Amino acid sequence: MAAKVEGHKLRLPTLNIPWQGAKLGPLLIILVFASLLWSIDAPEGIDLKTWHLFIIFVSTIAGIILKPLPMGSVAILALAVLIVTSTLTLKQSLVTFSNTTVWLVVFAFFFAKGFVKTGLGNRIAYYFIGTMGKSSLGLSYGIIFTEFLLSPVIPSNTARGAGVVFPIIKSLAEGYGSDPKDKTERKIGSFLIKVAFHGNVITSAMFLTALAGNPLIAKLAGQSGAQLTWASWAIAAIVPGLVSLLLLPLLFYILYPPELKKTPLATKMAKDKIKEMGNLTFQEGIMLLTFSLVLVLWVMGDHLGIDAAEAAVLGLAILLLTGVLNWNDLSTEKEAWTTLVWFAVLLMMAGYLTEFGMIAWVSNHMSQTVSGLSWGMALLVMALVYYYSHYLFASVTAHISSMYSAFLLVVIAMGTPPMLGALTFAVLSSLSASITHYGTGTAPVFYGSGYVDIKDWWRLGFIVSIFSLVIWGTVGLGWWKLLGYW
Repeated sequence: MAAKVEGHKLRLPTLNIPWQGAKLGPLLIILVFASLLWSIDAPEGIDLKTWHLFIIFVSTIAGIILKPLPMGSVAILALAVLIVTSTLTLKQSLVTFSNTTVWLVVFAFFFAKGFVKTGLGNRIAYYFIGTMGKSSLGLSYGIIFTEFLLSPVIPSNTARGAGVVFPIIKSLAEGYGSDPKDKTERKIGSFLIKVAFHGNVITSAMFLTALAGNPLIAKLAGQSGAQLTWASWAIAAIVPGLVSLLLLPLLFYILYPPELKKTPLATKMAKDKIKEMGNLTFQEGIMLLTFSLVLVLWVMGDHLGIDAAEAAVLGLAILLLTGVLNWNDLSTEKEAWTTLVWFAVLLMMAGYLTEFGMIAWVSNHMSQTVSGLSWGMALLVMALVYYYSHYLFASVTAHISSMYSAFLLVVIAMGTPPMLGALTFAVLSSLSASITHYGTGTAPVFYGSGYVDIKDWWRLGFIVSIFSLVIWGTVGLGWWKLLGYW
């Protein structure tokens, strides 16, 4: 269409992009960036095929961060480019879609659906609030224990924090007249929001199935010689994680105290909600028993010869046979299928980059920056860089995909015991998401409620970062020493 002149203003025609959800600016930036890299010769020691795979991988990570298209679409585009450019064959590109770790994440999403559908997740939350919610501090512990109990079975910290916990917090805050619209957010809402958000981040670091990116970590760690199973991860994280969860409400009670100290109405509201829900239903009972069975199999799987994904399949079969879930529930669980696509694609590219020698090449060059240091000092420096580099990321998965393997290989090359290095960067991947209001999926939801302004969010986020590093760097390292990891 030609431009039209209206008065003294030149009106240009708008450009309608036919792709739903597309953002032209970020898409063009990624394409230009990739094209420039593609025109550069491969670095010495890297063949052209590996260099092209690295470019596509980095471009995919950029797509996950900038989000020109939904994450699943970005992954499919990456697959197409891999095949069209003959970087990988179709068979190679699809190899991880049969990976048991990928399917463990998908099955865990289905379990989360069961908790939501049956109402068991809300019942658990209301139980803790009704039991412990007579004071604002007790109420915060009720929220923390709810997070802890749900974290092994809900692999999306966003679904757990924003889907189950956040609506209850908002209801409680408004019930006590704490609303940012009325400038009363500090009455109790701000305190509960910060405790819940940071508690969500801590629990995400405690279990293999508490965050969608954790199984990716386990797979990448395995490629570096450190085997992180569901049980080994949980055992390693349980002590420092529980210490963090127990101290977190006290920290905020001192740094960011609520104006309201007593909250008897919270227990009444929770008990009324439970009364309204009635007795435990058949479906809730089946969900609870199935979850308990699967949890036992996850913990004892190494001794029983049962893989975590196999245990999840068994539990899912029980839920389908008993009618707790049906195929429509599974087929419409959008987040599970989206995760299947992007997780499998990222895992596939990361695996081939390791196999082709790219990660080793990067780690060799990075190790030069910490050469001359002891392995302990090198681990400390690399851990701090890894943690605070999350200021640059809006996705835990993007952070893991971009940096985990390279940083792990560097510290191992410097002499760090593989399990110590793997666990260090594993827990920091989740904990580092707490420093900004965009660092993980729950952050925009909690921040967007308006209960905490940007200045306090970043200030408190930095203080909690020191709190977390101290606890995991003392209690965590001491516990891992007892476990024989270093």
